[in-house]
Amino acid sequence: MKKRLPYSVVYEDNHLLIVNKDPGVLVQSDRTGDPSLTEILKDYIKEKYNKPGDVFLNPIHRLDRPVSGLVVFGRTSKATERMAEIFRKRLVQKTYWAVVRKHPTEKKGRLVHYLIKDEAKNQVTTYDDEVPGSQRAELTYRLLGKINEHYLLEVEPITGRPHQIRAQLAAMGCPIRGDAKYGYDREVPDKKIYLHARRLYFIHPVKKEPLILRAGLPPDPFWEEFLELDDEEFKDKNLDFIY
Repeated sequence: MKKRLPYSVVYEDNHLLIVNKDPGVLVQSDRTGDPSLTEILKDYIKEKYNKPGDVFLNPIHRLDRPVSGLVVFGRTSKATERMAEIFRKRLVQKTYWAVVRKHPTEKKGRLVHYLIKDEAKNQVTTYDDEVPGSQRAELTYRLLGKINEHYLLEVEPITGRPHQIRAQLAAMGCPIRGDAKYGYDREVPDKKIYLHARRLYFIHPVKKEPLILRAGLPPDPFWEEFLELDDEEFKDKNLDFIY
């Protein structure tokens, strides 16, 4: 039986490779020495296009290891540079799904915190007011619905700070299911958390065409129950709206 790959290709051309990654997969190598998504995808390109030698492939951004969903890679240095600029200037709409057990106080809102990361612990602390060395973090969220005593939130980060969604939802009193690092009461199997990079919208850095990409949910019965709550509020009215 063929082993299931830890990703699926969502979009591919000569400039970009965008995949839906499984939870538990590193985007880039770290001290664990575990195989990274970048290495796995280099092998995929090498085999698919019969490329000799080293393959150029550069992640434009990262998802935390326990998080699933869309990851964008540049296939050329030009595309990588332009795509990195799109992310840096926040000319991209990122939509995440997060499962929490506590009903948020408001059905939708905007959260602003100041974050300081402890590199040794790989964890951030949130502050309501700016403190020395902190980074401003901002996101919006809305409640999509409830299933089995859990709530599905749609989250759009406006800034792109490490662990931002995890820490900010926890600061609101709504830690993400399985995220023991940020206050959920227990881990779940495979140490994954129920945070999924669901959609991306941006203008292609080379072709200059709008791209709207969506990542299917992980093959997990718990996740799949939430599909009925997807109202796809990503209509034409959003296409001219970029942060």
